[in-house]
Amino acid sequence: MNKTSFTKYFLVAFTLMFISSGLSAGTFDLDGKKKGKEKKEELSADGPYVIYQPGGKTRVISVDKKRKIIDTTYNALPEDFTLHVVDHKGRFPFDVKLHLVKRPDWQYRQPAKVFVMSDPHGRLDCVISLLQGNGVIDKNYNWSFGNNHLMVIGDIFDRGKDVPQIFWLFYKLEDEAAKAGGTVSFLLGNHEPLVLANDLRYTKDKYKELAEKLGMDYPRLFGPDTELGRWLGIRNTMQIIGNDLYVHAGLGKRFYDHDLSIPTVNEEMSKALFMNKKERKALSPLTAFLYGNDGPIWYRGLVRTDAKYHPMAQDSLQMVLTRYKAKRIIVGHTIFKDISTFYDGKVIGVNVDNKENRKKKRGRALLIDGNTYFVVGDRGVLRKL
Repeated sequence: MNKTSFTKYFLVAFTLMFISSGLSAGTFDLDGKKKGKEKKEELSADGPYVIYQPGGKTRVISVDKKRKIIDTTYNALPEDFTLHVVDHKGRFPFDVKLHLVKRPDWQYRQPAKVFVMSDPHGRLDCVISLLQGNGVIDKNYNWSFGNNHLMVIGDIFDRGKDVPQIFWLFYKLEDEAAKAGGTVSFLLGNHEPLVLANDLRYTKDKYKELAEKLGMDYPRLFGPDTELGRWLGIRNTMQIIGNDLYVHAGLGKRFYDHDLSIPTVNEEMSKALFMNKKERKALSPLTAFLYGNDGPIWYRGLVRTDAKYHPMAQDSLQMVLTRYKAKRIIVGHTIFKDISTFYDGKVIGVNVDNKENRKKKRGRALLIDGNTYFVVGDRGVLRKL
């Protein structure tokens, strides 16, 4: 066999072996095309979900760490009723007692300290390590930030495996903080309305699998007749603490031209939170705008200069700040490598890849201590902003 024939023989044999190994491993079909994921993601510890039913009954659903669905209906909740919460691997256990919920104020005085984080996206381990590392919660996941303020700028839903657990943590801390004279604020992001409108493109399969086994659409677990739904239904979209205005994505010139008060924005967003996209558009032109690309939960023009984002002119930004009597706008939504500033510090972006930044010990949140702004990581202050 000459050299050319040997080379051809070797290439044919190698190709046949590669296709064969692909077929046996299940990664290629008979046409040689790569197969999609065959197996649905398995359930893992999840919930609990508290659903109120007609006649005063309450249904409580959870998945334990052995992936077993626990589905219990109470004629009436016991007086000392407590929810037990763990992450998807059975870690970080804490208990939650239900409490009365109300819409937070839209404006707060500046306390001694404000801790600002955003976009937890279902990663409870990242939330716990950040809050514990900065003294916001203690080793038992209880509030330890005194009369100070924790601000979370949206997006608990999607991407991670501990979505309801993070909701319950902030729900619990809200009550504990209030009793200590402090405050916990969670603002709506863009992923809250996405999921509640049954847009599940970023949602982990484990949640879809659970909903399928329960015979319901996933948003039903967070509907207006659930405890977390009642809580979500009265979260703010915009809020002021001291001289800082907080909003998930940003505010542009088109938003300014609508001449809206902050309470109006918060109420209008809540009205349509549990609607689908078509229903939101039909409700009113204002609703369609607020939930659109130039609305407060999607607009990126404060932190991106691409023309498609309708970037904000410096004088227009000042008009927004003047209208709302703020000195800075603090946003999440758009991911940056570290905590970032824009417009000479008048805009601060606090959204990062939490998992990546935790691993690489980069900035993950903002600590406002008096008049000084610090970038913090999982072990406290990293630098002055």
